[in-house]
Amino acid sequence: MTKKVAVLMGGRSSEREVSLASGNNVLKALKDAGYQVFGIDVTDDLKALITELENQKPDVVFNALHGKYGEDGCIQGILDFMGIPYTHSGRMASALAMDKVMAKKMYRSVGLPVATERVVTKGQILAGDVLPYPFVLKPIGDGSSVGVFIFETDSGKKPFEGEKYPYADDEKILAEEYIPGRELTVAVMDGKPLGILEIIPATEFYNYKNKYSQGGARHIVPTDIPREDQEEIMRIAAEAHKVLGCRGISRSDIRYDDTRKDEKARCIILETNTQPGMTSLSLVPDIARNVGYSYQDIVVWMVENAGCAS
Repeated sequence: MTKKVAVLMGGRSSEREVSLASGNNVLKALKDAGYQVFGIDVTDDLKALITELENQKPDVVFNALHGKYGEDGCIQGILDFMGIPYTHSGRMASALAMDKVMAKKMYRSVGLPVATERVVTKGQILAGDVLPYPFVLKPIGDGSSVGVFIFETDSGKKPFEGEKYPYADDEKILAEEYIPGRELTVAVMDGKPLGILEIIPATEFYNYKNKYSQGGARHIVPTDIPREDQEEIMRIAAEAHKVLGCRGISRSDIRYDDTRKDEKARCIILETNTQPGMTSLSLVPDIARNVGYSYQDIVVWMVENAGCAS
């Protein structure tokens, strides 16, 4: 019997447009693969979403939502309650991974290397009471590099001095030691690393614009990193997937610091994405292609390995 698949996309987070792009790509791939498939543009109307799922009775939900309410365990809890299998990680792993502070606690619990961090308030940031330079400021619970700012040198000005403060006044912000070097990401599928991709942004760092603009970044796969270091990088990503309790496909972002002369390169995990983007510019499809999986292959695999209540 042909499976009926609902693709959830859109949502109410800052990553709505990315989610719509991912969802439309997934819809086409599943339709081409022979599934009975339909999309749901998720809005603030939760009752409408539940009603449509009850009326349509899909066998599986492909969760193409990104960011808050779609990637943080909220929608996963609803689907668990309704008993509908869904792609990607369950509610606990989703919540842990989305909270960068909690994720780092989990990484540390199994000895994974992380950057020094501190949670700070608006008052501390504006007073310059953050971390020694260079440091990074980022929201605790957003993805796609939304709200990430790098402060490389002490210019004599306080962060955001003379500028509009970019976060909510009462929001606690994660400050992290800035790790120089190369930007890497590793896809993990069913607990096993698929490979490493190096990201070379066209300008500045790999921010939201570079991620989702044509020509915003080059994707290098495979990389020229020494084999021994590649093995360690993939081990870190697989261990992060495991300790967070992820399932399906995850993607972990890792900095490879080979800038220190006469010292061994260090590998620092930044975060794990439990619902990697599936747009035409996304990273997981590129990594998968390098090891022989088409876009359709991985989308079908996720549907066939969906689950719930975990």
